[in-house]
Amino acid sequence: MRHYDFSPLYRSTVAFDRLAQLLDSVSGMEPEATYPPYNIERLGENQYRISMALAGFVEDELKIEVKEQTLTVKGEKKPDQTERHYLHRGIAARSFERRFQLADHVEVSGARLKDGLLDIDLVRNVPERLKPRSIPIGTVAGQIEAHTS
Repeated sequence: MRHYDFSPLYRSTVAFDRLAQLLDSVSGMEPEATYPPYNIERLGENQYRISMALAGFVEDELKIEVKEQTLTVKGEKKPDQTERHYLHRGIAARSFERRFQLADHVEVSGARLKDGLLDIDLVRNVPERLKPRSIPIGTVAGQIEAHTS
């Protein structure tokens, strides 16, 4: 029996309640891209943040889009017009596209770029009809009372 490690998939999904079921249904995995690096953090019961390290990018080179429960972040680096002679080039300056699969009712509430970090805030808005509620135990409406003879 083979054991498959699905832990890399945890890094690209946000706020899944049924994550284990999803992972069990996955039949194959593609090699995961490592650029740009990112963190996913839980800020509260229904709040999340994705932070991406995007050194050298400016706001007009980034595009954030949500379509059918998929959050896509694209970075298109504009060509540098100045001629430079690098002795060592370790800062990536390439375009990228990173996708995150969002759970039901998770929405993007905002995004900001500061100090080379792109923060994308997410919130889970579960409709009232889907939230758990307590049902009081008591008499059923319209119940016929027992007759005494």
